[in-house]
Amino acid sequence: MAATVVPIFEVGDYDAQITRAVELLTSGGIVVLPTETVYGAAGRLDQPQAVARLNAIRGGEGKKPFTIHLAHRDDAKNYVGEVGETGARLMKKLWPGPVALTFDVPAEVRGQVAKRMGVTEADLYDNGSITLRCPDHIVANDVIGRIPAPVVVTAASQPSTAAKNENIDFILDAGPTKFSRPSTILRVKSEGGYEIVRAGVYDERIIERMLRTTILFVCSGNTCRSPMAEAIARRVLADQLRVSEDELEQKGIIVLSAGSFAMPGARAAAPAIEALRGVSDLTRHRSRPLTVELIHQADVIFTMSRSHNAAVTALVPSAAEKTTTLDPAGDIDDPIGGDTALYQKLAGELRVLVEKRLAEKIPVLI
Repeated sequence: MAATVVPIFEVGDYDAQITRAVELLTSGGIVVLPTETVYGAAGRLDQPQAVARLNAIRGGEGKKPFTIHLAHRDDAKNYVGEVGETGARLMKKLWPGPVALTFDVPAEVRGQVAKRMGVTEADLYDNGSITLRCPDHIVANDVIGRIPAPVVVTAASQPSTAAKNENIDFILDAGPTKFSRPSTILRVKSEGGYEIVRAGVYDERIIERMLRTTILFVCSGNTCRSPMAEAIARRVLADQLRVSEDELEQKGIIVLSAGSFAMPGARAAAPAIEALRGVSDLTRHRSRPLTVELIHQADVIFTMSRSHNAAVTALVPSAAEKTTTLDPAGDIDDPIGGDTALYQKLAGELRVLVEKRLAEKIPVLI
């Protein structure tokens, strides 16, 4: 009997179809879910009949444990315990997304988790490690998030083909997947760092770029306030990390500035250059306009005024949660037209604000 295929974004009862998928999984059924990479056949790990059918779909038993799929990144702690600094950073930067993370898990944690989940340790862990994935797809996450048990997934065919598989009961068809390629798999090293086990959607170059911490300062023309704040932030961070400013990028830290009304290529204002003489060489600065790409790239955005906050969120509304005025007390006035003394006073104020804000934000980001 062919599986039921539901075009989930075309039906008028989305919630009812999600509930139907959850009920089928709860009773030991197999449901094909869309993700951003490929379609996957999902089942509950605590349902033996579901595991047997998933093994049949992937070509028989004897292979490694299935990958656990999570609805929320924080659910990883239910399987791993303490994830460590590297794990936490990878989860924050790459989840939800087309990346699976493999963690080494201590024996005492493995035993506790298996007992709590009602499954055997061998069902979850492979030689002491577990692979977890948090997909970036609303349908998959809406289903998985309502299952109070481990949900495991194996690759499935496209809906039209998967419907002919007798081991599949129900298919939520969301159309073509975003990437149509397997996820990347990274192993989180116990001693710190990571290694690529399988290069899928993201290769090493993309992973490295995504793991950087990017700080963005925004003003209007990007010739006075924001480039001064950028330069001061570079100096502060370099001093804290005991490296040169040129080595910050090697440490995974990028500091940028932009202007909400900037014309590209303008030089920094002469008084700004003079005010920071001995701190940073602003003669090399060239203005850049604020763009959607810059906003997405940034982990935190410090603006010089509330109007600049509005400019950021007008371009990317979801950036509101990572955007804040550099001065919590209010706007920082534009010094344009002022003399060097005014810029020197501004530089001192910016130094205090930048140090305070970086102390608040950067430990969390990196």
